[in-house]
Amino acid sequence: MSSKQLRRLRRNRGEPKQDPGSWFPSAERDILGAIGTGAVNVMTTRPNVIQQELWSCLRREARQAATRDPVFGRSLAAAVLDHADLGSVVAQQIGGRLGRSSAEQAQFAAVAREAHHAAPDLVDAAYRDLDAIAAHDPAATALLPPLLNYKGYVALQAHRVAHWLWTNERTDLALRLQAESSTSLQVSIHPSARIGTSVFLDHATGIVIGAFAVVGDDVTVLQNVTIGRRDALPGRAPRIGRGVLLSSGATLLGDVQVGDFARIGAGAMVTSDVPAGCTAVGTPARLTNCPEQPTSAGV
Repeated sequence: MSSKQLRRLRRNRGEPKQDPGSWFPSAERDILGAIGTGAVNVMTTRPNVIQQELWSCLRREARQAATRDPVFGRSLAAAVLDHADLGSVVAQQIGGRLGRSSAEQAQFAAVAREAHHAAPDLVDAAYRDLDAIAAHDPAATALLPPLLNYKGYVALQAHRVAHWLWTNERTDLALRLQAESSTSLQVSIHPSARIGTSVFLDHATGIVIGAFAVVGDDVTVLQNVTIGRRDALPGRAPRIGRGVLLSSGATLLGDVQVGDFARIGAGAMVTSDVPAGCTAVGTPARLTNCPEQPTSAGV
C-alpha cells in the first residue's frame, strides 16, 4: 500500500479526535486551561490498521533496499527488520543519535522504550509524524528514507519522550534529552512544550521551541524557526494552531496565537495574533491573504 493510499484510508476511517487536554496529566491540563487549548487538537485514537499498514510498508521497503544493496542490508536488519514495531525502531534511533557512548546510547534507548510502553500514544504519534512527512515532503518518495535519515523526525520523537519524562516529574533526565538533541541534532525543544501529531520538522537545523509553547496537529516547521516567550509567564508562550506552516527563519515571540491553517513567511517576526487562514510576512509581520481584513501581526 502506498503512502497516498494510507492517507486515503485514514481519511475514510474518519478517526475521532480526543479533547486536547486529555493528552496531558492533570497538572499540565491546569496550565493548558490557563493559556487556552484552541491552538492544539491532539489526536490520541490509535489507528491499528494504519499502524499495521505503515509498518508493513516500512518492512517491505527495507527488504527491497537490502536486496538492492547487500552491504546496506546488514545495517537495515539492525535498524528496521529485527524490530517488532516502529516504537522499537524509534527508541533505538533516539539512543543511537543522542548517546555519545555505547552506554549512553543503551540508556537513552531504554528510557524511550519505557516511555513508549507507559504511553502507547507516543508510538501512535511516531506513526502519524512519519505519515505527515510522506504527505508534505515532495522529496520523500517512500517511508524508509525519512525514518532513517531525517534528523527532524528523530528530534521530534526524542522530544515526545522528554515531554513524557517532564510530565512524570523526571525533569533532570528530560532536560538532558533536550540538551543532547540540541548538541547532536541542532534542534532544541523544551520538554514542557506541547506538540500535536502529524508534525513535520523539515530540514530542522536551528529550530528552537521554548518552554510552554503549544504546537497543534499537522504543522510544518522549517529550519531556523524560533517559538518562544517574552517573559517568564507560561501563558505568554506562542500557541500554534492546526495545519500551520512556519517558514524558514520565522520568529514567533510572546503571547501569540496563530490560527488554524495560517502561514508564516520566511524571516517573519510575529509578536501578535495571526488569524486563521492568514499569511504573515515581513519584520514586523504584516497580514495578507486573509479571509477578512485584519491589519498587522507586528508589535
